[in-house]
Amino acid sequence: MDTVADPNARSTTATILWMRRWSPRLLSFRLNREPGFRFVPGQFARLGLYKENGAPVWRAYSMTSATWDEHLEFYSIVVPDGAFTSQLEKLGVGDTLMIERAANGFFTTNRFADGRDLWMLGTGTGLAPYLSILQDETTWQRFERLILVHCARVAEDLAYQTEIAALRQHPLWAEHGHKLVYQPVVTRESAPGALHARIPDLIRSGQLEAAVGLPFTDADSRFMICGSPDMVRDTHKALMERGFRLSRLAAPGHIAVENAW
Repeated sequence: MDTVADPNARSTTATILWMRRWSPRLLSFRLNREPGFRFVPGQFARLGLYKENGAPVWRAYSMTSATWDEHLEFYSIVVPDGAFTSQLEKLGVGDTLMIERAANGFFTTNRFADGRDLWMLGTGTGLAPYLSILQDETTWQRFERLILVHCARVAEDLAYQTEIAALRQHPLWAEHGHKLVYQPVVTRESAPGALHARIPDLIRSGQLEAAVGLPFTDADSRFMICGSPDMVRDTHKALMERGFRLSRLAAPGHIAVENAW
């Protein structure tokens, strides 16, 4: 086991400060944050729990919180009989889990060359990194339009809607609040204001651009894709069919991708 008191240990323990159940399948929780923990919006932390046999189980979770928050907030799906989440959902305020001291990942807006429109395409808990990115003042300053597209199976799984709406009035960027466009998508039922199809299908049909009122263009559009592996693959392919290319460190392009599990 890790030695909690050792400042040189790769991981330490963190205490659950708050939990919220959005639906039977989804929950959010906050952990206390060590003063030295730093991250770039879009990065993830590795969290750990011990199984009954004493073996550790680690999972990567994107931060939903702002870089300046005193806590770290995470958004999780509950997987039936999952090695990690079946234990996580039994925990409550005051319980602890492990967290690695260094953040990881390259799913950040500095992957892109400058553009006008930032399209944040997510399914399920793939919403998480965008919540952190949208609490970064430079995101609001750099882009003219911030389009958040969140897809879920059913409407009750469209979490954080109140918090997303409140972002427009945040005092740090309230003057830019008009830039944010939120477009919900539901695949297994109809819901007011929501599109009804998978994101890659909405891209191929032109429905997504029509609903938002912004066309995809080589000069203006930058895309972030986060969600299930199937969604990431199919959405990436649909955008490549339109002539957009993956952004690499040596050759900045239009698309950044990350699997949410």
